[in-house]
Amino acid sequence: MKRNVLVCVLVILVVLVGCSAKDKTEDKATAKADKTEEQQIATKVVKAGNGEVEIPKNPERIVADEYLATLVALDVIPVGAPGLTLENYYVKDALKGIESIGVYGAPSTEKVLELVPDLIITGNPDNEEAYKKIAPTIVIPYGDLKNAEEELTYFGALFDKEEEAKQWLADYADQVKIAKEKVDKVIPTNQTFSIIEYTDKAIYVYGDNFGRGGQPIYQALGRKPPVKIADELMEKQWQEVSQEMLADYAGDYLIVTSNNATLEDLKADPIWGSLPAVQQDKVYIWPEERSWYYDPIAVSEQLKELTEWLMSK
Repeated sequence: MKRNVLVCVLVILVVLVGCSAKDKTEDKATAKADKTEEQQIATKVVKAGNGEVEIPKNPERIVADEYLATLVALDVIPVGAPGLTLENYYVKDALKGIESIGVYGAPSTEKVLELVPDLIITGNPDNEEAYKKIAPTIVIPYGDLKNAEEELTYFGALFDKEEEAKQWLADYADQVKIAKEKVDKVIPTNQTFSIIEYTDKAIYVYGDNFGRGGQPIYQALGRKPPVKIADELMEKQWQEVSQEMLADYAGDYLIVTSNNATLEDLKADPIWGSLPAVQQDKVYIWPEERSWYYDPIAVSEQLKELTEWLMSK
């Protein structure tokens, strides 16, 4: 009798354990299915230069062939970016570990594919067709976002980092206010400024959204280019000029990008040396590695650098 009771108890225990294991297996399968379904529906639709695009709500592997440092400012670190953007003087330390996808403007599609991105951000509409075969692609053509505020506001919303963007911009607004007050005390507000790039082959002048110090000088400090070329320059944003035309484009102060020229070189040149700004040492010369970048972090650092120089005048 006792033996029969013991056998019955053992049978019941085996059945209960089996049911429990089955329940756990079913629970895991259900949880996995729920997670898979959640992953499948965890997307959102955003507006970009290429229309409305469905992207992952929380992308984990981003390739950015443009706007790299803007993402870094929001603590969004991509897995890939073009070589030139990885050389950004102002954020080099934060770019370690990001892989190069090749030449800026003409990246390697094969390398992008190799990185298995779940989101691609580009400033070049010509790259969209190749990119969207790899992953959802957002196109924001260069120049569509006019300044640090527009860039951070857009990408802050894109990555659910609105508060971070607002805080960064609030700090930057304080920086701009202080810098402008300082500069306005020492440089009359009617003094004109020109943003120029000087190479062995050509001379270019720039507006307020093409790097080379345009945002700090024209937007943050509120300075203006010479009146006769102001409207055209701000509309086109850049213009190649001959040496003979240089005097028409040269303001009271010159912010000059050059990897080789010095102020002494400019003074020794018959045409450059005839410009009042050159004669009066009102020329700031800096290399491409510092002037070329136009992202929010670069603009903030450039503003510090240019403000310090103007205060010394």
